[in-house]
Amino acid sequence: MGSTVGSYQDHFNYKVVSQFAIATIIWGIVGMLVGVILAAQLVWPEITFNIAWLSYGRLRPLHTNAVIFAFGGSALFATSYYIVQRTCQVRLFSDKLAAFTFWGWQAVIVAAAITLPLGISTSKEYAELEWPIDILITVVWVAYAVVFFGTIMQRKTKHIYVSNWFFGAYILTIALLHIVNNIEMPASLFKSYSAYSGTQDAMIQWWYGHNAVGFFLTTSFLGMMYYFIPKQAERPIYSYRLSIVHFWALNFTYMWAGPHHLQHTALPDWTQSLGMVFSIILLAPSWGGMINGIMTLSGAWHKLRSDPILKFLVVALSFYGMSTFEGSMMSIKTVNSLSHYTDWTIGHVHSGALGWVAMITIGSLYYLIPRLVGKKDMYSTRMIELHFWIATLGVVIYIAAMWIAGVMQGLMWRAFEPDGTLTYSFVESVKATYPFYVIRLIGGICYLAGMLLMAYNVYKTLQDKKFVDAPIPTPLVMAH
Repeated sequence: MGSTVGSYQDHFNYKVVSQFAIATIIWGIVGMLVGVILAAQLVWPEITFNIAWLSYGRLRPLHTNAVIFAFGGSALFATSYYIVQRTCQVRLFSDKLAAFTFWGWQAVIVAAAITLPLGISTSKEYAELEWPIDILITVVWVAYAVVFFGTIMQRKTKHIYVSNWFFGAYILTIALLHIVNNIEMPASLFKSYSAYSGTQDAMIQWWYGHNAVGFFLTTSFLGMMYYFIPKQAERPIYSYRLSIVHFWALNFTYMWAGPHHLQHTALPDWTQSLGMVFSIILLAPSWGGMINGIMTLSGAWHKLRSDPILKFLVVALSFYGMSTFEGSMMSIKTVNSLSHYTDWTIGHVHSGALGWVAMITIGSLYYLIPRLVGKKDMYSTRMIELHFWIATLGVVIYIAAMWIAGVMQGLMWRAFEPDGTLTYSFVESVKATYPFYVIRLIGGICYLAGMLLMAYNVYKTLQDKKFVDAPIPTPLVMAH
């Protein structure tokens, strides 16, 4: 990749950052393409010619793993490695371990891409990968923790910037979640059985599942938000004190919200209620963080007119606020009795995934990538603007279709005749949902098109350029 002049310890390690940044875009396109294929399968079930390894049941876990761990994970490695170096004013703790995290993580992704279509799966949501891959994930994650916390320990700055608190919490919590949920007994090289059974298995799974959302897709990306929004807006964070309150309140509360996935099930009623109560409390720190990010633009709102990167970052925050409000509401038992098992849940997940996670990632990468080759701007600002509007339109079309379909399904399923029989058969609700699946497909295609546009813009930005490790500023001209 790039070379450095003088001692390499006087320079930031941008090589691993650039590798993860490019991997993010590639895996984003792959993961979203699989999502579009799945959306098309719900409109035209025969579109993959009944090939077993292209069936909906095989491709769906591939899609979720690709967009969460391949796209989202690579983005988090790239940005956390960049931010921890810039805010601590030192090179990454170990170049070799950092390189291992890149190649090890890509090996995990490739292993998932091979095993999941073949039907090799534990069947646990977001934890489908079998035990040998789980072990590889653990080894890579330990290396990641060593690199990240090692860098913080040798920092030249007295202060640990708030982004690093969020990244640190996500690294530690994901390790805990991954190990506990994946305690299993291997039966063969590609088959294992969970150590838990029945309701306990469901509870452990959704403690893991919701905190995968809470820490892998929220806490971590807030680390991104707290760095790139002040940077792009060229304003200090609105309230540093609020960011610390946000950190502690969010991390304490999120851990207890998992049972809201199991409302109206065999889970003990008090556990369901506990999950609901903490989910509602969760709204306070979530909105505190959103307000903190948006208020950072005080005095800089005019920049939104001409800065499409800032548009991505601010709209991402808006979706973060909306999705967290929606999640808290959907955890309430009466609302949940309508929304559960419907496409409303799918709409909620994607308002968070496409609106918050992907948009904050895209905005951050548009800031980051040119700086890895010593440039200030991307090849085309107009392309970023176009990408913003295509992506925003895509996510709005997608979630609106799923909200309407979901509420309609919930109402149809609970409609009774005076004699107690169901008003609608299940197949009637499927038929009524069909047009909304077509609309959802259009939204997904828009979002994928935006990613392809981004890939071209990044290609042109990097053309004829080498990744060069930037010199570490002296304390008098610190970058942060």
